[in-house]
Amino acid sequence: MQLMNAPQISKDDIHGTLQQVYGFSSFRPHQQDIIEDVIAGHDAFVLMPTGGGKSLCYQMPALHRSGVAIVVSPLISLMKDQVDALRDVGVAAAFYNSSLGSEEARQVLARLHAHELDLLYIAPERLMAQAFLERLADVDIALIAIDEAHCVSQWGHDFRPEYVRLSELRQHLPSIPLVALTATADPQTREDIVRLLGLEQAQRYITGFDRPNIRYTVLEKHKPFDQLLRFLGGHANESGIIYVLSRKRAEEIATKLQDRDIDAAAYHAGLGSDHRARVQERFLRDELQVVVATVAFGMGIDKPNVRFVVHYDLPKHIEGYYQETGRAGRDGLPSEALLLYGLQDVVTARRLVENNDNPEQQRIEVHKLNSMIGLAESLTCRRRVLLGYLGERFERECGNCDVCLNPPERTDATEDARKALSCVYRLNQRFGIKYVVDVLRGVDNERIRKLRHQQLSTYGIGADKTEQEWSSILRQLIHHGYLMQDIANYSVLKLTPEARPLLRGEVHLELARPRIKTQTGKKAGKASTEQQPYDEGLFEHLRELRKRLASQQGVPPYIVFGDNTLIQMAREKPMDEEQLLQISGVGQAKLAKYGGEFLGAIASFA
Repeated sequence: MQLMNAPQISKDDIHGTLQQVYGFSSFRPHQQDIIEDVIAGHDAFVLMPTGGGKSLCYQMPALHRSGVAIVVSPLISLMKDQVDALRDVGVAAAFYNSSLGSEEARQVLARLHAHELDLLYIAPERLMAQAFLERLADVDIALIAIDEAHCVSQWGHDFRPEYVRLSELRQHLPSIPLVALTATADPQTREDIVRLLGLEQAQRYITGFDRPNIRYTVLEKHKPFDQLLRFLGGHANESGIIYVLSRKRAEEIATKLQDRDIDAAAYHAGLGSDHRARVQERFLRDELQVVVATVAFGMGIDKPNVRFVVHYDLPKHIEGYYQETGRAGRDGLPSEALLLYGLQDVVTARRLVENNDNPEQQRIEVHKLNSMIGLAESLTCRRRVLLGYLGERFERECGNCDVCLNPPERTDATEDARKALSCVYRLNQRFGIKYVVDVLRGVDNERIRKLRHQQLSTYGIGADKTEQEWSSILRQLIHHGYLMQDIANYSVLKLTPEARPLLRGEVHLELARPRIKTQTGKKAGKASTEQQPYDEGLFEHLRELRKRLASQQGVPPYIVFGDNTLIQMAREKPMDEEQLLQISGVGQAKLAKYGGEFLGAIASFA
């Protein structure tokens, strides 16, 4: 579907492609500048949040430059989704990876050499194979796009050794425009990407990380499965992902949700590839409500109507948290990100980091974990902390996170802190949080009696507070530096030098009251654009039609139309093709393919 060569391109040509092929009437921030720059043959570094429209920044130049665009992508599933979506709007796209049989692979290569492709998606190791590089010598190449470019950097949160060889592309293809794209990179990672890929002269486009339609919430863990159920009660029949740290926990939570009639399935690297593919396919097709996953359920998720992401366990770094929460609300509609945070999560995450045999990589991972803990512990706007870590100043309170919507109550905790520190001291700094809390609360159990700790002066001095309140106080004392956990010694609590002035009454301390319960039934707050009323009955009617058409073609429903497009149809109720073309997401190809069915459904419903 090559449209024209670069020298003849005008802004009208580009807008025409946007409308006719993709069905959009306007670009998102920076998209048009990037597209024009790449069409002109320049390199570009693109940092754009998930759902911000990165793909368009290389897909449209591919349609306006002579030759085929080579797109480097790390996941087979991601390639397939992108190719399916492009083919549905009439673009000649293909992927070349290990999922193809020998005959299919031969056909793709034949189309490549016959100049029949606009875009070819390929894994980095396949691209950099000597035989493939030699093959490209006979191919007219429009541009090279490196998606998920943070994978090339050791500072990147998802460093992949197979990406390292991409640094050689400059010497193999020196005159081809190179576009590096990522949704998540802190300042250190950005500089590394630019250096490794030889993009020092490239224009840098950084559109910002803020996703205003996502509400961020952090809750202290207390009976986390019950907290999860309360949260899911406000998201009936909506798609969501629950991230956990272990395969075992993924299986356990998925089974417990199924037992409560919630349509859920586990996804992790220990399952067979066919099983994982079925789970992902069912989720993409709206046949499965919830996926309980390890990070193995990663970058391949291109589903725009994920309404919530839950982190049941603490992520190891902010980049992973940002990228995973970013899988919610790619369509710009209100969505939620819930993090359940417990002290044991910190212990587990630290152990995982310490298992790294590379001292330099371990140092990087410790830095990233400490930053993630800081975000979870924050008493200020979550979005300010999150964006600040990623190098973006956010000058106001966001109004769409738990801290802004329900500011934590601050209280003078000096006396409670002294009680807790005294108890740790009286226990000779030999016990963990749970035991210290039991002694403070005056719990009568066999272990305390056996060790005669009911005779301590601190036994029962905190009976006025719940287990959760004391756990929160101890956790905050750890992160304020008054206590430390000896991870190598069963996580026992020990006093730090900073504890002495507090114990002596020389300083005062304010702490936040713990957050334990979640509200139910409330939808996420403001979206990037306020939603106007629409006919919800018609919307469901159109969703059923979309699902039927998608099933007939064997593609996910969003390939047909996204939720935003159906909502606009349900609001505007177009009655002819001209009116339907005014709906965002309806281009000429989709009008020809689906227009009659959707116009008929709207008319019959009315």
